[in-house]
Amino acid sequence: MDSSANQLMNRPILASIHTAAFRHNLRRIRELAPQSKIWSVIKAKAYGHTLEAALAGLESTDGFAILDIQDAQWLRAHGWQGRILLLEGIFQKEVLSLAEELKCDLVVHSELQVQWLEAYQGSSEHGLSIFLKLNSGMNRLGLRPTEYRTAFHRLHAAGYRMHHMTHFANADRVDRLPSVGEQMECFQEAIAGLEAPTSLANSAAILWHRNTLGDWIRPGILLYGVSPTGIYADIVRSDFQAVMHLRSEIIDIQEIKKGEHIGYGGRYEAPEDMRIGVVAGGYADGYPRHAADGTPVWIEAAGDDGVGVICPIAGQVSMDMITVDLRNAPNARVGSLVELWGNEIPVDDVAQMSGTIGYELLCALASRVPVKVI
Repeated sequence: MDSSANQLMNRPILASIHTAAFRHNLRRIRELAPQSKIWSVIKAKAYGHTLEAALAGLESTDGFAILDIQDAQWLRAHGWQGRILLLEGIFQKEVLSLAEELKCDLVVHSELQVQWLEAYQGSSEHGLSIFLKLNSGMNRLGLRPTEYRTAFHRLHAAGYRMHHMTHFANADRVDRLPSVGEQMECFQEAIAGLEAPTSLANSAAILWHRNTLGDWIRPGILLYGVSPTGIYADIVRSDFQAVMHLRSEIIDIQEIKKGEHIGYGGRYEAPEDMRIGVVAGGYADGYPRHAADGTPVWIEAAGDDGVGVICPIAGQVSMDMITVDLRNAPNARVGSLVELWGNEIPVDDVAQMSGTIGYELLCALASRVPVKVI
């Protein structure tokens, strides 16, 4: 947790990370895939939620999946004794000894990595477990089907503990190719006769493609209470909870006359006399500059703790401030609590109004925003 969250702040913006929501979401995923083990994906500093919060809230996971070996070092230094998966493996052969020392599992996705592992002489009793990645149609990382079986036999012969892995390009879409069915068919053909545990399903596949679960699932965005499709309505009945709540306060109120314009470029013209709330928060905090007029924020009603109303953004988001139409909140005042995303405003809704996805907003939370782990 950032210690600055416990200090007196001259700006009221704060990101609170709710470990109880992490625990709830992990339980829901176990209910959806009770026969599978779980790699909890916490790359990009747990999608902007901090490794500290992820370790505290996801301690019952079967393993953590990360990108950087420095994060593996952090997890070990902070007491994590379970499994750790490096999702892109290693980037230099010299790192293999450190990966083994840290007892990491490795994704292997290229011929070069296969060669490094064949030449490597392990130094501990632990050895290395390999998740060999098949390019089944996403065409990003992974060995082609024509290369896969040979690579599997080579690594198996070298003494590594083998697993099969692929990644779906369109588990959240039914109108794009390759389909999950096509990728599954490719995967099954490639691994036929090669006995080893499997790992295929991401968050979208866990929800909507039950035949893909396999031995290890890899939930990412669902752990954070956000929709894999970028549309919150798609998961609203699935009982996931937002983990990050980004909140601030109204720091000023402007009385605007009909026809006056608001903010840089005068994008918003007042349709009538109205009040505009100025909120501490802007693109330097990670709030999207491209948020359109009408993007929702939640404002707590005066004197009613926890009760509030939705109000729309009015005017261009600036570096440090957001301007909000207060006609729905006649009792709003300087100091009124504002939620930019979280429990009341799904981050997906903000992202949709900004031409992006919730993943990006969570990961883009600025370092200047204090973080409090609850």
